[in-house]
Amino acid sequence: MYALQRQATRHAWGMRAAWLLLAVVATLYCVWRFSASSPLQTNLLALLPATEADPVAEQAVDTLATALGDRTVLLVTANDAAHAKAAAKTFGATLSKSGAFGSVIAEVPPFDPTQITRLYLPYRFNLLAPADRAALADGSAALHDALARRLYSPLQGGLSAPVADDPFGWLEHWLTTLPLATSNLEIEDNLLVVHRGAATSVLIVATLPGSAYESKTQHAVLDAVASGESALRQQYPDVTLARTGAVFYAESARSASEREVHLIGAVSACGIALLMLWVFRSPRLLLLGFVSTALGVVCALAVTMLVFGKLHLLTLVFGASLIGEAVDYSIQYFVVYLGARDDWESRRGAREVRPALTVALVTSLLGYAILAWVPFPALKQIACFAIAGICTAFASVLWLLPALLVRPPKRRPRRLFVASAKLLARWHAAIGGRRAWGVAALALIVAVPGWLRLTSDDDIHLLIQRDPVLVAQEQKVRDAIGVDNSAQFFVVRGETPEIVLQRAEALGTRLDALPINMRVDGWQSVTSFVPSAKRQQEDRTLIAQHVFNDPAALRAMLTDAGFRDDVVDTWLKTYAQSEHSVLSVDRWLAAPWSQPYRHLWLGAVDAPSHGYAAVVIPQRVTPENQPTLVATAQTLEGVTFVDKAASVSKLFGAYRVDSGLWLAGALALVLALLMLRYRPRGGLALTLPVLLAVGVTLAVFGYARVPLNLFNWLALMLVLGVGANYAVFLREGCMRAPQELGAVWTGVLLSAATTLLSFGSLGMSEMPALKSFGATLALGIAVSVLLAPIGMPSDERRVA
Repeated sequence: MYALQRQATRHAWGMRAAWLLLAVVATLYCVWRFSASSPLQTNLLALLPATEADPVAEQAVDTLATALGDRTVLLVTANDAAHAKAAAKTFGATLSKSGAFGSVIAEVPPFDPTQITRLYLPYRFNLLAPADRAALADGSAALHDALARRLYSPLQGGLSAPVADDPFGWLEHWLTTLPLATSNLEIEDNLLVVHRGAATSVLIVATLPGSAYESKTQHAVLDAVASGESALRQQYPDVTLARTGAVFYAESARSASEREVHLIGAVSACGIALLMLWVFRSPRLLLLGFVSTALGVVCALAVTMLVFGKLHLLTLVFGASLIGEAVDYSIQYFVVYLGARDDWESRRGAREVRPALTVALVTSLLGYAILAWVPFPALKQIACFAIAGICTAFASVLWLLPALLVRPPKRRPRRLFVASAKLLARWHAAIGGRRAWGVAALALIVAVPGWLRLTSDDDIHLLIQRDPVLVAQEQKVRDAIGVDNSAQFFVVRGETPEIVLQRAEALGTRLDALPINMRVDGWQSVTSFVPSAKRQQEDRTLIAQHVFNDPAALRAMLTDAGFRDDVVDTWLKTYAQSEHSVLSVDRWLAAPWSQPYRHLWLGAVDAPSHGYAAVVIPQRVTPENQPTLVATAQTLEGVTFVDKAASVSKLFGAYRVDSGLWLAGALALVLALLMLRYRPRGGLALTLPVLLAVGVTLAVFGYARVPLNLFNWLALMLVLGVGANYAVFLREGCMRAPQELGAVWTGVLLSAATTLLSFGSLGMSEMPALKSFGATLALGIAVSVLLAPIGMPSDERRVA
């Protein structure tokens, strides 16, 4: 006997050491990851799945997000123009000194417009503005008149070429078509200024030194802007500041998620602690329960960061609510512990509770496995987090708690267990046995009208909700600048850059030819800067046919207009030598001034075809003209209209419909699993409560006119996985210790209460997706536990 005790003691200490080592390793890994650089993923696009059939479209979404993500735009506004300009200069200088930005442009640096002219000058015989092209094509172009206007018109501002290099003004006309200024902004006193009524606004553009989604960058930018704004208000109280940029949205999302984690975690932990103290009256059991739960959460964090590298906001907030489910396993073990007599043996207690916990674990894993299968990065992470967490909690209950809970209990909440047994007996008599089918029929009659009133809403904003204050400021900036930074655009693909340019030009022609009520307010395309080689050749052919077809007459015209012979000779020689000159995209990209427009060219794409791609961004896409734009893209080879938000919403809808089939399949799988364990009749009785819970939950949403979304259906998967546990716990209690059903029922109610408390806390989330998730889980689990006694055998004896 003594030898057996020593062996048990060594085993207990070995188990404690092993779990301590696991806890230390997981904790140190989490601390290291959070201290090195925040692993929080605040890029909201990273939450979304790949929705486009064309992988190049996904690449375009990422490219545009990156191009715009490192820019921060601030708008300084006042009714006094002098104040607005002075304040902008002061504010820009403050931001520059802060070191929080890579660059800050308040005052526009001197720019030599001849840089642009020099790029296009060697290709001037290939470039015709639409009006000049049409005039030459239909023969209405009068070369004498064009030459006269070029020579005797007042000096032109903006972009132009020397008269000797562009005697007919064709290059000058083409340069004026460049979309270099597609906004309301004007340059005044070296500042980007816009006047709207009595207000004057000055634009400040800053770039970030790192990713907008790094917490270090976010803190630095927020501190710098807040400090500068505070100083600005003291010196210029009449000045207002509006801001926009990915860094502000990312910081807002991160801060909101941290607040929710703290709130939900605190509410769950405190509520669960009070419930367990009230039921068990033992601080020791409370501490051990949280040890098991803490191990599950820490290991879940470590595994998720190890697998995915980053933690999504949804995962972090959901993780705070996992406390209630992870503590369920330890509660069931504590119930067996408190129900034991003085002959308590901890490892035997673990063996007694293992069947119930194993069935409960399998059903829960089934629900989370379905989440892992859905191609949403955030849901895959949530599934990974939950699976790792509850598996760790399960293992800790079976192996760690027996090593810590060696001594028998000093007292048992006998009075509570007796009262619980009486309540269970009465409730089972009301809904159990043959009456269960009457309860099911009644629930069906009540639920059907609710089902008929069900509606759906697959809006992407169910997943992402932006700070309304930031949205209002962004709109203010857009209204002032006059640019609609639309999230919808065209992707143009081709086997070669030339094919891409030709298709983009064809798209531009189609857009310009749309009916007036369906047109967009212009479009941005790389072809505005670099025409296709085909278009360049066509323009050169027009010039050759209508201008250089009679060299002698052309020379005489220029000489009579006052051009020296050497100037004429040089111009004619340049034309002859430029026969094979073609402006390329690479040549344009190499020009420093092309940087603000480079996102229009995607270049070589990593796709099966290994082709090239570009984007064309229309302005003012509305619900009225969007179908026309989609139809236009469908008529052109290699052109796709991309609307990320609409694509995600469409995918939401598709998976919402599919989720009904998944739920039915999961129900069938759970039924088969329970029948295998408890025979057909028992399996059916155990499945009925959770089946009714799903039906009642859907009916309630129908009666309340709450639209269903994908997250409601995915939550129902977890209602199935978690809600089935309560009937299983009761059934196993009947098989294990029918005289202790009061203790078992108390444990079931406590488990349900902790789960309701934690998942119900998700209803406080500002994220609509999590709010839907939490509301569905809370309602479904509440109904599941109320109907759980249906799964008990009707002939079991109970303690009175």
